[in-house]
Amino acid sequence: MTEDEETGNTGMIDLESKFWRTTLLIVSVVLIFAGPTYVPYVLNGILNLDYIASIVTGIVLLTVGLLMMWYLIRKKVIV
Repeated sequence: MTEDEETGNTGMIDLESKFWRTTLLIVSVVLIFAGPTYVPYVLNGILNLDYIASIVTGIVLLTVGLLMMWYLIRKKVIV
C-alpha cells in the first residue's frame, strides 16, 4: 500500500496541507457568497450581458461553491 492510498489522496491537491485546505475553503466561500451577488451585477450592469444569462451564471457559481463545500466537509477538511 502506498502513502497516497493510506492518506486518501487521489489527485495533485494534498488535503493534508494547510495551504490547500485554506485555499479551497476560501474559494468555496467566495463562490457561495460572491457567485450569486456580485458576478451577476458585473455581468449585467457593467458588461451589459443578458439578465437571464447573468443570473444563470450566478446560480451555477453558487452550486459549484456548495458542492465544493460539501466535498470539503465530507473529506473532513472542515470539521
